[in-house]
Amino acid sequence: MSDILQKIVATKHEEVAAAKKRVPLATIRQDAESRVLTRDFEGALRAKIAKGQAAVIAEVKKASPSKGVLRAGFEPADIAQSYAEGDGQVSAACLSVLTDRQYFQGSVDYLKQARASCQLPVLRKDFLVDEWQVYESRAMGADAILLIAACLDDAQMAGFEAIARALDMAVLVEVHDAAELERALRLRTPLVGVNNRNLKTFEVGLQTTLTLQKDVPAGRLLITESGVSTRADVQLLRAAGVQAFLVGEAFMRAEEPGLALAELFA
Repeated sequence: MSDILQKIVATKHEEVAAAKKRVPLATIRQDAESRVLTRDFEGALRAKIAKGQAAVIAEVKKASPSKGVLRAGFEPADIAQSYAEGDGQVSAACLSVLTDRQYFQGSVDYLKQARASCQLPVLRKDFLVDEWQVYESRAMGADAILLIAACLDDAQMAGFEAIARALDMAVLVEVHDAAELERALRLRTPLVGVNNRNLKTFEVGLQTTLTLQKDVPAGRLLITESGVSTRADVQLLRAAGVQAFLVGEAFMRAEEPGLALAELFA
């Protein structure tokens, strides 16, 4: 685990400890279990692919630790609507909303606002380190959660996945290398995200996805993350058989994120 990831995980444990004092596990679990009618996250991705289109999880992301604020006029509802509409022909399959406050200037409210403004399924993108957060994710309205293999051991991943499935949420497991992919494939979830960012050097290269792709079994859906910013990137990956993408920063500075998405994936 990189130094920055260790720092973020340590912060998350502190945040969860404080949150549990405000809202006990039994309470947040009851809230989560009372929620109904999740949106079909995996189904939305596969529906786009069935039409011959790229399945894009479009990110609603205000800032990053390395680049600071990405979009000054940040209105999650407007961004979500723009992604859902695209150019009328090409649009997002799902949303990913950053909820981490300290490092990404995210918010639970951003997820709620984005989801309420359109019909797209929504992934909560955060650093989940405790089962409390899995229940919290459903309580806030998330249709899917992200599990980062670099942050979790096998027992945690399996436990969090089981809770999510019981709550009818999809699970996207993020990996950075072959060892993490091997661990992810022990889970039941068909959604595997390959993060193209090297955790040691922080360099981004699409080769990570292309290298690991051969080890992803048929029936699993590989989603490439980070580093997709040009049509050439998209064409390279799609020609190799990659059909699902999680993209955010490439759209956040555009006046109309949905039109930028449509142009990239046309």
